[in-house]
Amino acid sequence: MRDPLKSDICAVYLRAVAEPDRLRIIQCLRSGPKSVGEIAELLETAFANVSHHLKFLRSARLVTTAKRGRHVMYSLAAEFARPQAGGGLLDVLDFGCCRIELTQKQGKAAGGAKPATTPRQRSNER
Repeated sequence: MRDPLKSDICAVYLRAVAEPDRLRIIQCLRSGPKSVGEIAELLETAFANVSHHLKFLRSARLVTTAKRGRHVMYSLAAEFARPQAGGGLLDVLDFGCCRIELTQKQGKAAGGAKPATTPRQRSNER
């Protein structure tokens, strides 16, 4: 069977972003390169956790690195990053097999759907 989605490769990308902290790191990198320390400070999380997740994102080739003095700067890989037409923040990660919209309209999830609720929220709504 032909595999136009290149499922093996796509699964690597999806596995890399299937963790909330890694998605938060991607959100941080939308505005440009940052060091591990800068990301940890923005996310208010441990340096070691950020470093671990960046290693995972780097192995999936979703982020790239560049040395700046003593610091390693992390950026979203250019082949996946699609900035907004006006040149603002990155708004889409395009893997070819699928894409993740990084923007969210107020009160609605990307794509116009209602924001997801947790099982606890649903049980409280009844």
